[in-house]
Order: sequence, then C-alpha cells, then structure tokens
Amino acid sequence: MEGVLDHSLRDVLTSFGGVDRCVSEFIRVTDQCLPPRVFRRLMPELDQGSRTTAGVPVRAQLLGSDPACMADNAAVLAAMGAEGIDLNFGCPAKTVNRHRGGAVLLDEPELVHRIVAAVRQAVPATLAVSAKMRLGYLDHARMVDNALAIESAGASELVVHARTRQQGYRPPAYWTLINTIRQAVHLPVVANGDIWTVADAQDCMAQSGCDALMLGRGALSNPGLALMLRSLPAPEWNQVLAGLQRYAGLIAPRVALRHRGGRLKQWLNMLRRHYPQAQAAYDKVRELRDIAALEAVLFGPVGCGQAAALPPSPQLLEAEVV
Repeated sequence: MEGVLDHSLRDVLTSFGGVDRCVSEFIRVTDQCLPPRVFRRLMPELDQGSRTTAGVPVRAQLLGSDPACMADNAAVLAAMGAEGIDLNFGCPAKTVNRHRGGAVLLDEPELVHRIVAAVRQAVPATLAVSAKMRLGYLDHARMVDNALAIESAGASELVVHARTRQQGYRPPAYWTLINTIRQAVHLPVVANGDIWTVADAQDCMAQSGCDALMLGRGALSNPGLALMLRSLPAPEWNQVLAGLQRYAGLIAPRVALRHRGGRLKQWLNMLRRHYPQAQAAYDKVRELRDIAALEAVLFGPVGCGQAAALPPSPQLLEAEVV
C-alpha cells in the first residue's frame, strides 16, 4: 500500500463509514527527534483533534529501533494531541529491515520490550500505546516471546499480521497462530492479514478467536468492506468513483504532476479485485501518462460516467473494526 495510502486516502476511505480507528503510515525514527512540522505533514489530522474529516480517530505509527529516540518522538506526538501511538514491528520491506526497522526486530524480543516500555513511560498513562507485529522474521518460533514482551512493557493492544516477514503477503494467512498468541496474553489482540471479504473476516475471527480486525489491502480493494462486516450496504461504484475523484483533488496540491496519475492507477488497480467497473476503467487509462487525459477518461462525461457525490460523513460506529 506504500505510495497510495496516506492521509488523503484515509480521509476518503473513512468517509464511506464503518471504520472505528485508523493508523497513520509509518513515521521513520532514526537518531533524532523529528520537528512537529514533519508530523503535521504526514499526519495533518493532528490539527483536527487527531481525527479524519469523518471524525474517525487516527493513531500515529512510529517505526524505529532506538528506544530513547522512539520515546522522545512519541512524547512530541502526545503533546501535539495524537489519539494514540502505534509501534511498527511488522513492516517486511527489505530496506526498512536492513536498517533495523519493522519485522527484523522480532528476532530481538528484548529490544522490542525496551522500545514499547520506553514509549509507554514517555507518554501520559491515559494515552493508548499499541503495537503491530508479524508472526516472526524468518519463522514463528518467537511469536509468543514477542507478544509477551509487548504486553509486559505496558502496551494496551496488539495487532498481529498472520504471516512471518519471510512469507511476505503470500497466501495463506495463518490465523490459527494468532489464536495461540491471543491465549498467551491478556491484552486485546486484533487479527490482520488476507481479509478481503466478509467470509474471510468470519473465518479469521473463528480461527483466531479475535473479535476485532484490522483491514489493510482489503479496504483498499473494497472501501465498503467495513460496512459489510456490520451488515450495512456497501457503496455503489459511482460512489467509489466519486471517492477516487475526491482523492485526486486532495493530492493535486502536494503531489508532483508526473506522479499523480500513478497514484490514481495504483488505487484503481486495487479496486479491480472487487468492482468489475474498475477493471474497465483501468483498461482505459493504464497506458495514459497525461494526468488531464487520465482524469477526463475517469471522471468526465465521456469516460466511465460522472462520479456521484459521496454521502455525508457517517457517525462513528462503536464496534471494534479497525
């Protein structure tokens, strides 16, 4: 989802409804305390009470391996009004792992514990500190060790992506192993990985024993998935197309002209999994390089049809679907 899922897309996706909470894209922490302007650029929701336009809370996600530096940055975010701090121990990207970030840290449960503990101590006791992990780096031999390290350090919630870093995003996701973790800890556990449909969600909850889910690529391919999990109607294609058009408008002031078409095609490519109309639209624009021509095909009257207006922002629902 790198390159497409940012605050603009969070704004659009949450406008469809059904989502209780978002997590920002990871904010890389190395050896310094980042200035507030960097946090605001990546997470402008900080100036909106840490909420999207639809009122959905957004938790700031930090990625790094230095406990003290992670703690310092978490303290700045807390002072800026972040809804919570989320710690990334799941990113599988080779570049990130090579610089000791993300899933590679799962080979060092003791370091994972120190990072979580340092962040927990650096922010107010009332502020949520959550963590996301994979089952492991090369294998899942230390998955319970890592979960216990995160719990004992004071985390308030644990999200588990049901694959190791070595397994990447290849099916299947091993939801039953989340259940092993869930039974070993007492903090709330959220299941993640390969949840594309309502049936997937039901299978995941049955196998993992979790009653809360984190949606990633599934929400990109079907922006109505969270609504469907609540037995509510999903948006029609014309509403999704309106969301795509709104996304185009939101990124226009800040994304270079030569990159904007790629952003739109990246999301449209994901939408093909659920909407046949997205396939037809993608076939028409995939070779286009000119952003004006691309947007005319997608949103103009001679393209795929005029985009309908998005419905009003829904009231935040209570169930724990994240």
